[in-house]
Amino acid sequence: MARWGRLHIITDTRPGCDPIRVTEAALSAGAPVIQVRFEGHYTDREAFDLAEVVAELCRAHDATCLINDRLDIALAVGAHGGHLGQRDLPVSVARRILPADAVIGATSRDPHSARAQQRAGAGYLGVGPAHRSPTKPDLPDPLGVDRIGELARSVDIPVIAIGGVTVESVPGLLAAGAFGVAVVGAVSRAADPYAATRRLLEVLDEC
Repeated sequence: MARWGRLHIITDTRPGCDPIRVTEAALSAGAPVIQVRFEGHYTDREAFDLAEVVAELCRAHDATCLINDRLDIALAVGAHGGHLGQRDLPVSVARRILPADAVIGATSRDPHSARAQQRAGAGYLGVGPAHRSPTKPDLPDPLGVDRIGELARSVDIPVIAIGGVTVESVPGLLAAGAFGVAVVGAVSRAADPYAATRRLLEVLDEC
């Protein structure tokens, strides 16, 4: 069974990164959710191969594995579900494709779309960017803590804040109403991904 988690580690598949090594470290540190996200240079086979390894690692650590954007790959590797961006298939369609108990997350930036995604069947919302993100510089302007809080109050499902999230910014995001956070560079670019994951989990537990 998939389980909810307040910390989502998103794989960093930019050139020069080692998503498998970072995933192993994060899972060993207790990360409850891994989201597999592929950069545009990945072929279908490369995406499948990475997802298959990550899904197996998640099963070994009793963690939830989600595949971003690619429902076909989520099904192929037996992931617990997927996360859908605004340009991906609608949540309502994903609900018809994936198993009934699949975890489906959706991206949202305003209360209106957040409520629509909830009605369509999203189990949680990825909301951001909370702050400027060094891993995705082409994102829209940051929402900031107040707007994330407004969105969180508009729905009855968990809100996961994403985008430029650091250990220092976690308390403010949770105080505003976010259920948890998703990170890329805060773990993948850390000198010690295991220690970085542990510290994020500790801060989440303290808030």
